[in-house]
Amino acid sequence: MHYIDAHAHVFSQLSGFGADGELRAIGGGKARWATGAVIDLIPQGLGDTTFTAESLLSLMDEHDVEKAVLLQGGFLGFENDYVHECITRYSKRLAGAATFDPFCRNAQKILDNLLDILHFSIFKFEMSVGCGIMGNHETFPLDSPMMMGFYTRIAQRGGMLVFDIGSPGDGSSQCEAIRNIASTFPAMNIVVCHLMSPRLGQFSQLQAGLEMMKKDNVYFDLAALHWKVRPEKYPFPTAREYVGFAKELVGCDHLMWGTDAPSTLCHESYAHLLGYLKDLFTDKEQEQVFFENAQRLYFS
Repeated sequence: MHYIDAHAHVFSQLSGFGADGELRAIGGGKARWATGAVIDLIPQGLGDTTFTAESLLSLMDEHDVEKAVLLQGGFLGFENDYVHECITRYSKRLAGAATFDPFCRNAQKILDNLLDILHFSIFKFEMSVGCGIMGNHETFPLDSPMMMGFYTRIAQRGGMLVFDIGSPGDGSSQCEAIRNIASTFPAMNIVVCHLMSPRLGQFSQLQAGLEMMKKDNVYFDLAALHWKVRPEKYPFPTAREYVGFAKELVGCDHLMWGTDAPSTLCHESYAHLLGYLKDLFTDKEQEQVFFENAQRLYFS
């Protein structure tokens, strides 16, 4: 069996920013938001104030995971240069997305650098109201003329898009906009993170959202679903129900397993996150969800 962790993170220096202001490392694997709230960020033994590519790779090696996809966002900080360094140094094992704040005055120059100098082809927009762009900007349409202009440039280079749209009910959870983007750029692959992040009791919203976004070029990763349905404990029956439904609605060829490491590993083991969904799939389906889909989208 082959595995790709289709949603992971690394950081050489923590520079997160979101609805609670800046997030900064305070040692011992913990970090503090500007509100004063302290969170667990790095599992014991994998870093004090940083979580490097080498830490991630050592964790992957322990669990026979061949490759991973680095999807940065506001929670940990963008770190485009470090992601570029990691995917260049470990090109056979790591793929990675660039990201930027579209409201920067010089956003077009930033995109020039990401496309023309660093040669990124994957772009993640973490839009969530908590740790994403809508955490420190007013709610705006994901398919606004401004955003569609950025997507057009990325599509012209043969790139792909990754979105974290937060949870149903959030202003960032814009399934119709994702459908519009997918319809406007039918040749560009789009990934929606966390299976659109449904919380407990949001099955009907999940169903409506997946039906809205069901397109040939729209895919979903399953990272951190167990965290979205807290306080449920392993083996996370609601997360399993959600994934089972998604399997039937959008198909195994549109789903990808991931962990959202490192922060999720402060509360659950990598082995549990690797194993708790596997029996929902046949052997052939496991190959698709745990390896083949991510290989085709991110590494081919």
